[in-house]
Amino acid sequence: MANRIEIGFRQGIRDALGEKIKKKIIDHLRIQVDSVKTSEVYTIEGDLTPGDLIAAARGPLSDPVIQGYAVDRGLARGFDWLIEVGFRPGVTDNVGKTAAEAITLLTGKPVRVYTSRQYAITGIRDRCALDLLTRGDAERIASELLSNDLIQRHEIIDNRTWNPAQTIKPYVPRVMGEERIRTEEIDLDRPDEALIRISQERVLALSLEEMRILRDYLKNDAVLARRKKVGLGAGMTDAELECLAQTWSEHCKHKIFNARIAYDNGEGRISEIDSLFNSCIKRSTREIRERMGADDWCLSVFSDNAGIIRFNA
Repeated sequence: MANRIEIGFRQGIRDALGEKIKKKIIDHLRIQVDSVKTSEVYTIEGDLTPGDLIAAARGPLSDPVIQGYAVDRGLARGFDWLIEVGFRPGVTDNVGKTAAEAITLLTGKPVRVYTSRQYAITGIRDRCALDLLTRGDAERIASELLSNDLIQRHEIIDNRTWNPAQTIKPYVPRVMGEERIRTEEIDLDRPDEALIRISQERVLALSLEEMRILRDYLKNDAVLARRKKVGLGAGMTDAELECLAQTWSEHCKHKIFNARIAYDNGEGRISEIDSLFNSCIKRSTREIRERMGADDWCLSVFSDNAGIIRFNA
């Protein structure tokens, strides 16, 4: 059996995350909203009594000074749209694992816990008191800002059909079905519009220029000959495409830090910075090490500015 515990801030307590999300909705999506309130949701799978659930809600899952809770009922009130974002089956949920350990220590019973987060969003009213926040707006907020469709799922609830006494049906993201190994081959010999669409639909975050490089690489006769020898076709496999997208990602490649950046100091003076990574980050490390001389506590510094340092006793 699965139960839900929802944790939210008490009346009058500032919701800093909600304020941050509100600003992003207005600034990045250009959608006007009045407020965003957040709640943490714990879906618990196990043989817990009502008393166990209340003890967990009061104890390890909430701070009773600033937070309230609801067990198997809705906590959010006074919103226009409620968006809940949680992990898809098979995605690591570290907070859920920690919560499960805490509940097991409290109750002595083994449980599984799956976490999600709710965003209760209120829109701006016009002079006729009509809500200007549409379902389309809610869909954009969910898909473009709040969730990563690759690893997360979301649910959108209209306040007009909302019954807090019934809450949201507990969702357990358990991996189901038999494992099937399937390799997909993607044809990159496509026009620019199709390349952009492939990058977007597969959440590759590759620019058109980068997609063109991959396309042109597969047009090289020598490359095609090598691929044929190992049983690969003229198209790129989904695994290859995903690996290249990851190694070319901002996280791995630091493309923004390594780019030429036109910096405006806010007073009308624009200067060009050729690689923040080299001119500021790595340069600072190099100059500090030179200044430290024999007292340098960096034992080794790698090309990405990570390294090994000496600790005292």
